[in-house]
Amino acid sequence: MRLADDSRMSVLIAEDDVISSKILEKSLLDWGFGVQVVGRGEKAWQALRDGTHRLAILDWMMPGMDGTEICARVRRRKKYRYTYVILLSAKDRKQDIVAGLSSGADDYMTKPVNFLELRARLQTGRRIIDLEDKLLLSQKKLKDLASRDSLTKLWNRAEIDRFLTEEIDRTRRDGRSVGVIMIDIDYFKRINDRLGHANGDRALLHVVSQIKGNVRKFDRVGRYGGDEITVILPNCDVARIRMIAERLRLAVLGHPVRHEKIAVPITISSGCATSEGLTEPTPETLIQAADAALLSAKNLGRNCVVVSGADPRLKREKP
Repeated sequence: MRLADDSRMSVLIAEDDVISSKILEKSLLDWGFGVQVVGRGEKAWQALRDGTHRLAILDWMMPGMDGTEICARVRRRKKYRYTYVILLSAKDRKQDIVAGLSSGADDYMTKPVNFLELRARLQTGRRIIDLEDKLLLSQKKLKDLASRDSLTKLWNRAEIDRFLTEEIDRTRRDGRSVGVIMIDIDYFKRINDRLGHANGDRALLHVVSQIKGNVRKFDRVGRYGGDEITVILPNCDVARIRMIAERLRLAVLGHPVRHEKIAVPITISSGCATSEGLTEPTPETLIQAADAALLSAKNLGRNCVVVSGADPRLKREKP
């Protein structure tokens, strides 16, 4: 079996006739394609199920599973890039061609194969795949624009609410806790008034950089509004959330913003809450608890961390 070269578009050849498969393989390699050859229907499906191959040439009649069944399975796949399928068959009646295309094949060729025609059809398949990839990339960029804050590129409020809903649903299934940290830049209005809004934006981006550099890859960081930043922490209990929030506070404190050769110190206040501290946690109650803790942090003098329901300096109140 010859595996596809990663630098070339990979084509799967599923053909149980050894001589025919060798001829097809040599031709495709000469045309610059990567090639994988299999001789049974089950092997073809195993090779196609993960979306590795973007082009496939399938013989209709194969042992175990025929080409039309493989086509149907390929079209039922979820979350994989499109695979362009050419079905080969000795059947040349119109009803056979219709049946082959109806199974999910993109193209249909009768045997014996005309190799000039096959090459042209593979090039057509490549162009269609390239166009689809460009379309998907454009859709991803548009979705990203709609999901992110334009200045910081953090997740926007709607996405943060969605992520938090998903995490709380997960905690109900596996019993783990999810945490939320609400962060405010201390005296941010003064920074804007003293240094101007452009430098205020620089200060916000600087804080965002420190926060993103000190959380886990699977934590979610978003801009909830103004200078308020939200961090969602899956699998995070009260002890851990305090430690993480302190790490973020010290990271920001230890990296002042430079302005006209002067180091301008920046501090943050943080309010933390976890689902384990709530009887029936919902996205709204968790955000409210973290927000109330943030207000307490400001009342305590700022540049500090308060954890809802777990700070000895505060009265224990139900959020």
